[in-house]
Amino acid sequence: MATIRRFCCNDLLRFTSVNLDHLTETFNMSFYMTYLARWPDYFHVAEAPGNKVMGYIMGKVEGQGESWHGHVTAVTVATEYRRQQLAKKLMNLLEDISDKIDKGYFVDLFVRASNTPAIKMYEKLGYVIYRRVLRYYSGEEDGLDMRKALSRDVDKKSIIPLKRPITPDELEYD
Repeated sequence: MATIRRFCCNDLLRFTSVNLDHLTETFNMSFYMTYLARWPDYFHVAEAPGNKVMGYIMGKVEGQGESWHGHVTAVTVATEYRRQQLAKKLMNLLEDISDKIDKGYFVDLFVRASNTPAIKMYEKLGYVIYRRVLRYYSGEEDGLDMRKALSRDVDKKSIIPLKRPITPDELEYD
């Protein structure tokens, strides 16, 4: 049975084992601290009995106007806890916060184009491939920008796919 709660500073010293997966993006400590300070509602951890970290989600809210949205910066689950719907629960939590509290139009995320299991999972959760970003990961591998429309985007304009790939310098950062 997993307990999902807000991430706290002490968790930064306990989640290393979850980040060992080669597909999980890892960041420096100040990056995590910035997210924890600026977007605490978007940073959650799942724990097993005995306070073992099972996984976490980290995100933020950004954009302007109809581009106002929730963003999943990282979601990962330790190998031994996969296939238990944990990532789905974490994603649903971030989507609910983006939708009901921050009134975003959509939630987006980036995923390696080669990470087929993750892409399939996101598609099952209702995400669509919005655009391909050439050489997004370390200037080598393409990334897919996937989106899911929220209730504010009644006409689902935010998820109409772009017809051409873009480069990282064409991304809008807020």
